[in-house]
Amino acid sequence: MNKYQIHRFSVAPMMDWTDRPCRAFHRALTRQARLYTEMVTTGAVLRGDRARLLRFDPCEHPVAVQLGGSDPAALAEAARICADMGYDEVNLNVGCPSDRVQEGRFGACLMGEPALVGDCVAAMKAAVAVPVTVKCRIGIDDQDPELALDTLADAVVAAGADALIVHARKAWLQGLSPRENRDVPPLDYDRVYRLKARLPQVPIAINGGIGSIEAAAEHLKHVDGAMLGRAAYQEPWRLLAVDPLLFGTPAPAASLHEAVEKFIPWIERELAAGERLYATVRHMLGLFQAVPGARAYRRHLATEAVKPGAGIDVLRAALALVRPDRSVAGDAAA
Repeated sequence: MNKYQIHRFSVAPMMDWTDRPCRAFHRALTRQARLYTEMVTTGAVLRGDRARLLRFDPCEHPVAVQLGGSDPAALAEAARICADMGYDEVNLNVGCPSDRVQEGRFGACLMGEPALVGDCVAAMKAAVAVPVTVKCRIGIDDQDPELALDTLADAVVAAGADALIVHARKAWLQGLSPRENRDVPPLDYDRVYRLKARLPQVPIAINGGIGSIEAAAEHLKHVDGAMLGRAAYQEPWRLLAVDPLLFGTPAPAASLHEAVEKFIPWIERELAAGERLYATVRHMLGLFQAVPGARAYRRHLATEAVKPGAGIDVLRAALALVRPDRSVAGDAAA
């Protein structure tokens, strides 16, 4: 367990958001962050269009796949398939609170079945050589977070999990929608810090409500890794500061404009393969926050990129509406 070095910074798996174009775009802003797929169910991996669901670009490394499921044998087979496809990590979702996920007996409801989660992890570990990690909540419904998180952590550590990623709030499976579960239950970062103090040899990352790279750096004083979700997606400009601030290495580009220019060849390849422009640029709408012309940029992409046959000229026209942006250092300080 203690041989695994958890990634210091990662972008959270987010349904409908962290698809392949999103991850490729994020990689244009940070070389160092670990990227995660949207959650993929074991049924989809085993019986669905595997090539479409699991395809990723080599530029995305290091990239992890997040699986949803609760049957150890199915998870083991799905993990093996993902590892054979080249993913750097397999993560088990024990945190999603949606009704559909509950009906499938996976996600956050598994916080109530720690022994089963342990069995799932053990089966996955036996099937693959890549790291197997678990992303969970601090508890569900009326559970005591002290007992619930410790019990789950002990079960997965005993089963061989390589790391824990903890969303530092409860999930209320009764009475709150998935959207409300991202905001309403109070954050309890100290609970995650206490878990790390109790299990110093276990790599632990923290997630939930972290709004900036600077905030992530503060959490790294207490835990091994930090994961940004909505802030990374809705304000992707923040990612350009990840490499210099958290890893001490140069950013992939000196400015946001330069990052987009370097990313354009990837988009052009996608267009040539028949993909639609909006499939990629929808993830870029929040790139120029507070930069003069940002609203016009967003409006142009939102209205023009959806049109049939929209090409790279639409993106270049949108970029031309934005004043040359701040440098990497300026973005980091914003």
